Amino acid sequence: MGQIGRPLRRKEDARFLTGAGQYVADAAARLGAVHMRILRSPHGAALIRAIDTGAARALPGVLDVITGADLEKIGIGGLPCAWPVISRDGSAMIHPPHPVLAVDRVLHVGDPLAAVVAETEAQADAAVEAIEVDYAPLPCQTDLATALDPGAARVRAELPHNRCFDWDLGDAAAVDAALAASPRVVTLDLIQNRVNASPMETRGTLGVYDRGHGDYTLWTSSQNPHSIRVTLSAATLKVPEEKLRVISPDVGGGFGMKIYHYAEEVLVLVAAKRTGRPVRWIASRLEAFQADTYARDHVTTVSLGLDEDGRFRAMKVHTLANMGAYLSTFAPSIPTFFYANPFPGPYALRDVYVHVEGVFTNTTPVDAYRGAGRPEATYVMERIVETAARELGMDPFEIRRMNAIPPEAIPYRTPFLWTYDSGDLPALMDLARAAADLEGYADRKAASAAKGLRRGMGVAFYMEACGMGPSKLLIEAGLGGGQFEVATVRVGPTGGIMVLTGSHSHGQGHETAFAQIVADKTGIDPALIEIVHGDTAKVPYGVGTYGSRSLSVGGSALAVTTDKVVTKMTRIAAHMLGTTPGEVDLADGIFRMRATNRSLTFAEVAGRAYAPVDYPPGMEPGIDETTYYDPEAFTFPYGCHIVEVEIDTDTGTTKVDRYLAVDDFGRIVNPLIVEGQIHGGAAQAIGQACMELCRYDPESGQLLTGSFMDYAMPRATDVPPVELVSMETLCTTNPLGAKGCGEASAIAGPAAVINAIADALHDLGVRHVDMPATPERVWRAIVSAGLNRP
Repeated sequence: MGQIGRPLRRKEDARFLTGAGQYVADAAARLGAVHMRILRSPHGAALIRAIDTGAARALPGVLDVITGADLEKIGIGGLPCAWPVISRDGSAMIHPPHPVLAVDRVLHVGDPLAAVVAETEAQADAAVEAIEVDYAPLPCQTDLATALDPGAARVRAELPHNRCFDWDLGDAAAVDAALAASPRVVTLDLIQNRVNASPMETRGTLGVYDRGHGDYTLWTSSQNPHSIRVTLSAATLKVPEEKLRVISPDVGGGFGMKIYHYAEEVLVLVAAKRTGRPVRWIASRLEAFQADTYARDHVTTVSLGLDEDGRFRAMKVHTLANMGAYLSTFAPSIPTFFYANPFPGPYALRDVYVHVEGVFTNTTPVDAYRGAGRPEATYVMERIVETAARELGMDPFEIRRMNAIPPEAIPYRTPFLWTYDSGDLPALMDLARAAADLEGYADRKAASAAKGLRRGMGVAFYMEACGMGPSKLLIEAGLGGGQFEVATVRVGPTGGIMVLTGSHSHGQGHETAFAQIVADKTGIDPALIEIVHGDTAKVPYGVGTYGSRSLSVGGSALAVTTDKVVTKMTRIAAHMLGTTPGEVDLADGIFRMRATNRSLTFAEVAGRAYAPVDYPPGMEPGIDETTYYDPEAFTFPYGCHIVEVEIDTDTGTTKVDRYLAVDDFGRIVNPLIVEGQIHGGAAQAIGQACMELCRYDPESGQLLTGSFMDYAMPRATDVPPVELVSMETLCTTNPLGAKGCGEASAIAGPAAVINAIADALHDLGVRHVDMPATPERVWRAIVSAGLNRP
């Protein structure tokens, strides 16, 4: 029986649900690791006049205290920014240093400036408190909207302004002319709220140093162990790569925030060498809010030109994008390459111009988070389309359908980088409209009104670019190295199968879905196929997991490798059966010779590969195949998400009452896993749209949302049952036909929720509510609209 398409339960969940998962903290406990704590800046900006560690070093149990000056003496490098961009005048972006520990100044609350190692966590905490620092506080600039104003405080004293880069994409003059010629122009100011990924497992690192061999081993809760090894070797620790082993064991959620190279990964290794002990650091939730990368954080103005009948003619976008105080590993690429290139999404619009200014502020660095630029672009696109539909008095489904790329135009080259290879966008819109049950909406609205609530429906139509590749395209665009993926399939002498994959799993269900791919081609029970990932000593190389690339890139690498294995085993089986490979078929784990009753089991053929007494001439023994798969192109899932909300106008309280996701993800390997991905993304979308917001005090730079008491997260009661409808058109640029699904809801959901809120409040005069649409913001929008009426 074929395994692709079956809703198998995730086999990894058995250990997670019974507490048998193995995380960084578990490895630290097994090795008896000592504890590291970090001294972090209490100031948004300050000079460091002096650091006195004497009292801390003298406390019981303290093994080491490390400062930035100590790291400079041993030649530790700064944290890298791997994806630079070029400004529109041809100049390079400004790339200031990002030290592992601050030396002469701190630039945001939580900026690390010393590390303490002690026998116990309590002793380490006490030592951190005993370090005396002479600070000279400086003015802060935490507000993005005013960061480029002439009077703004300078975040980086060595720079004359707070601009990191001034980047654009498209023909500004042509778009301005097209807007000027448009019969209707709709303009909207938007804010993308700053959010924190907040995975269940906070970041953790464990460092071990082998004095006998000079080898380092790092356990880290990361999505990309191989890239962490590369950056440790090339940029920070500066030791040969073969002396570094990086292990990312079970990881309790990442969402993009665990891609990057962080200071603590360097510090535990330095400390392990200095103390001769395994050293662990596990972030508290406060540290996670202070030191993890944040996401989104844009201020945008968008204008859309239309004909009177609603046809799109031109669009212009200007965005201020917060970089924080330092440049995180991939930070500049998120609001440029990954934000601008997806415009105009699913629409047949050619005249588009996107202008982005990257801005430094005295805040934690900003980088990718589930969707990484695509949610921001979709929010801009779908809010302006919805607003245009309102102002032109058009049906929100129809304006989208009439502007959608027609199926006969696919393959379709967008105004910028992409070529959409597959899909039927109008058909999906029709499917979404039918699934939305528009005929029953009036009754649902009346039922809400009977409870004293206003009901609204919001639509978000998206086209996503994911599954990064090919490498040549990205290298030419200045966006780092190869974006291939690596897979190895080993068949043992008794027929057991081990898969080594460079794709890291931190909740996606790889151990099940990848086993299904191999099982589909070999006929072996998926439960008997072992999936290995997250260890640079076991997996030769890997690029990691992000951008919904696991199935389309990592899975394709695995499919190609499994085909190599089947080809070799078929040759062996044919030789054993005395026939040619073309006369042998593999099904259900049995090699059968056509037109006969002769057959061999998978294990029998595997056994012959390791006992080659009678073997095909010229063939090497063993079955161990590897593929470095470089994708032909990005993949392009698309869909329409529809949300219905109920709003209490007396309090501003908003309830998401219905969430419908209609998507085309190409070939689906495991529908149950896809359903889980859509549910999780919907929860995060609702969180961003309705409640999540990081805030800093504008004067002191203090983090005001440093715990879940102040940073609101969605609960189960905030997320309705998510309805899924699938349409399947296969991707033509990878062997699986898969497009990716992991970020879809996070991309479409925020716009759908805010569109629903705007719809519910439209006849009260409310045109827009910025995210997060908290009860207070919704209530104030209602009151303000009433006050402003003539």
